[in-house]
Amino acid sequence: MSKINLKRVGLSVICFLLVPFAWSQAVADSSATTIDDTMRSHDKIYVVMAVCVVILIVFFLYLLRIDRKVSKKEKSL
Repeated sequence: MSKINLKRVGLSVICFLLVPFAWSQAVADSSATTIDDTMRSHDKIYVVMAVCVVILIVFFLYLLRIDRKVSKKEKSL
């Protein structure tokens, strides 16, 4: 096997070994409040969602603007 394939296999093995650690989070007590419960109770979750939506809209508008500029440059060539 080539050196690149050995690196890919090694990286894949490491990733598969780390997956159980990502899923092995402790179960929260029913009396303990989580961050999403706190944010919902104070209506902050809506602020977070609004910010995420605004960021996505701006990102897509930026991509559309770049696409128009690139297509205009391609037509001029």
